[in-house]
Amino acid sequence: MKMWPFKVIAGPGEKPMVDTQYKDEEKEFAAEEISSMVLIKMREIAEAYIGSTINNAIVTVPTYFNDSPRKATKDVGATSAGEKNILIFDFGGGTFDVSLLTIEEGIFAVKSTAGDTHLGGEDFDNRMVNQFVQEFKRKNKKDISGNLSALRRLRTACERRRGPSPPYAY
Repeated sequence: MKMWPFKVIAGPGEKPMVDTQYKDEEKEFAAEEISSMVLIKMREIAEAYIGSTINNAIVTVPTYFNDSPRKATKDVGATSAGEKNILIFDFGGGTFDVSLLTIEEGIFAVKSTAGDTHLGGEDFDNRMVNQFVQEFKRKNKKDISGNLSALRRLRTACERRRGPSPPYAY
């Protein structure tokens, strides 16, 4: 693409590679290498924020990934053995994805993956807002469902309660 600050070229076996300037040199990187660099940078940011070393991390993939990008992602984020079964969920703004994995001797096996593209954080927020409006009405005998300002503040509080946004920008 003309807008990218790098070129995509054919690498070994016609695999796409990124050709770019890196540390004042022309370099070629596989997608997995770029992903690894991103994960390393994310770890550095998180460690700087919490002030301690991160020893474990969970890397997720969308449910629509097939085996090839899943394997590539697992290869990038592979960790040592320890846990035997891991349930991973991604509760995004508009989607919900779940994967069940097993790990033995550093080898990941995806046992099951499911998702709902019509269920996500917004749905959860809506349920919370409705619940609190009803609770407020029951306790205070006042219906705030027509008060847009109160609903906006309540929705913001529900979104924060569901999960904080990271305090840093990417």
